[in-house]
Amino acid sequence: MAGSGTAHLRDPKQALLRVEHLVVEFPVGRSGLKVKAVSDVSLDVMPGETIGLVGESGCGKSTTGKAIMQLPAPKSGTVMFDGKDLAQMKGEELRRERTRIQMIFQDPISSLNPRRKVEDIIGEGLRIWKIGTDEERNAKVDELMEAVGLDPALQRGRRPHQFSGGQCQRISIARAVATDPKLIICDEPVSALDVSVQAQILNLLEDMKTRYGLTLVFIAHDLAVVKNVSDRVVVMYLGKVCEVGTPDELFATPAHPYTAALLSAIPVPDPDVIPAERTTLGGEIPSPVAPPSGCRFRTRCPLAQEVCAQEEPQINEVRPGQFVACHFPLAEGQTLESVTSMAGASAD
Repeated sequence: MAGSGTAHLRDPKQALLRVEHLVVEFPVGRSGLKVKAVSDVSLDVMPGETIGLVGESGCGKSTTGKAIMQLPAPKSGTVMFDGKDLAQMKGEELRRERTRIQMIFQDPISSLNPRRKVEDIIGEGLRIWKIGTDEERNAKVDELMEAVGLDPALQRGRRPHQFSGGQCQRISIARAVATDPKLIICDEPVSALDVSVQAQILNLLEDMKTRYGLTLVFIAHDLAVVKNVSDRVVVMYLGKVCEVGTPDELFATPAHPYTAALLSAIPVPDPDVIPAERTTLGGEIPSPVAPPSGCRFRTRCPLAQEVCAQEEPQINEVRPGQFVACHFPLAEGQTLESVTSMAGASAD
């Protein structure tokens, strides 16, 4: 169930990024209606940490990442980055601060200018901010190309259409690291790539994180990928935070019915597992223009009761380091299948 609250946030003095009560809305034509894409989302990231942001398509995870970058600026909320509120910045001050936060976009090919050479794409930020001399900038571009597995002697003068999707994503990573940022927001950086290439890009991100001392916000809908790269996971549903915890805790003992349903949907390479016996969510995702009252997940939740329609759940700690916004969280050892079957037996 999706709710609000800040119980999962840690010491603000130690956090590199601290987002509180973030709200992003988009107008629907001239109807006067608004898409409530992100509603009261709070999260934090410690230096050197990788935060995984997961959920179904349309849950608001990519919008959250772009709102952190002020692309576009959120309707309300604070985005404290290294002690400064980005939401209060404008113009030159914001542009300069953005050099310390970079983004890797979902589509690696369309995110690169097709008319520019690779050396110009990677070195653009260095030239704009006049970082170093021409010789130092050229050396930096060569260093970054080698770091991401590209040969500068052969590929410096090529353009994006001459590279594969995986190579274009390597170029995007090199471009993001060029200005020595502290934080990189990775917006589904491997979803458009083949599985074998995904592994290469994930390993590259880990190598670059260690080499350049990066902090990452990793946005994805693939829970298996998130488990392997994240130190902490934030689960979202329809613009709200559902559950927060370490990947090991979330995968072993999910406390939220939605998290449990997401995990049950992961394919299992075992012929003895019958998919029909696994609990699945029914119904359609509600419209973000008119989300349900109370808990936004209640219309699809097998455990929903009357209170779920009347009161929005607040995020609370259910186990050490594991936080959930739910009126009826799963106890340790419980599964969604067992609780659902018990509820059905009681009804009979």
